[in-house]
Amino acid sequence: MSISYDAPVLVVGGAGKTARRVTARLEALGLPVRPASRTTAVPFDWSHASTWGAALDGVSAAYLSFAPDLAFPGASDQVAALAGRLAERGVERVVLLSGRGEAGARDSELALLDAVPTASVVRCSFFAQNFTEGMFADDVRAGELAIPVPPDVPEPFVDLDDVADVAVAALRDDAYAGSVLELTGPQALTFGEAVAAIGDALGSPVSFRSASVEEFVTAVVAAGEPAELAYGLVELFAEVMDGRNVATTDTIERVLARPATSLADVVRPVAGHTNGR
Repeated sequence: MSISYDAPVLVVGGAGKTARRVTARLEALGLPVRPASRTTAVPFDWSHASTWGAALDGVSAAYLSFAPDLAFPGASDQVAALAGRLAERGVERVVLLSGRGEAGARDSELALLDAVPTASVVRCSFFAQNFTEGMFADDVRAGELAIPVPPDVPEPFVDLDDVADVAVAALRDDAYAGSVLELTGPQALTFGEAVAAIGDALGSPVSFRSASVEEFVTAVVAAGEPAELAYGLVELFAEVMDGRNVATTDTIERVLARPATSLADVVRPVAGHTNGR
């Protein structure tokens, strides 16, 4: 059954990659939306619970994305605390963005579903857009991606627009209450295969190299990010890039009644824009 909301849908993440897409889709449906992050008019900061009250005031549903990642220490405690606040307010439709194969993320999923049994989890493989607008984008544009992941382990990169479409479906349909929706792209590719395909689309070669931990941490710090983030990413890569996430799922096709979007189809519009077409 499709749900419509008179009170705002809280979208935690503000202008983040998934949050802004979810916001745009809800607004296109004519639904009231309250984007919330540290820089929005109504601020929300995961690390400062004092900001949560105003963001939660009067909301009818919520989409939750956590930064930097649910696998990082302390994330599940913060999700549990926020889930409790949502439950106290009687908010029954909550969607949590989660990561596939991450033990820490699983703790956050369980915490949410324990507090709000009618919530949904959208559990995702690596985002295809990490190559075009996320953490790998600058390196891809420079012609080489060097990160500490095995060269031979494939990943079924998922399209963020597919993720947002599924998240909105979960917010608007009781059929997904209490569900964990595991999302992947239609094909698993190694990072080398992925960047080679992106290079072909861009018309400029892109190579992949399995970097050492030290090299990666140095590069992240040189880019202005804290060392803690770099080491957290190293641990995340080591956890999920061990072959556990190779299999694809048909969840996107089941929910959206269309195939999942391929990496090539994600990159094609970006390549056209880059090449001035």
